[in-house]
Amino acid sequence: MLIRNSEERVEAGSTLANDAGRIMQEVVASVREVSGTIKAIAEATVEQSAGLEQVNQSVTQMDTATQHNAALVEESSAAAESLKQQAQAQALKLAVSMFKLG
Repeated sequence: MLIRNSEERVEAGSTLANDAGRIMQEVVASVREVSGTIKAIAEATVEQSAGLEQVNQSVTQMDTATQHNAALVEESSAAAESLKQQAQAQALKLAVSMFKLG
């Protein structure tokens, strides 16, 4: 009877040890999986950061071009106004030249 109890306890202990070993392997596999997922997230974050930097550079370039275009429009507008005034002065000069003094 004592030997039988001992055998049962040894067998139960062996089963528990095997179960614990299997569970530890599952935990290690899960940790590796989570580690891989975290690594993938970190890599994606780096890629997104690089993409956002490119977008930021593009927006900055567009802003610079827009400001340059606005300055060109202002210059063109000023030049058009100057030409208009010159044309008006020329027309006035022509109109006055028709009158003879003296």
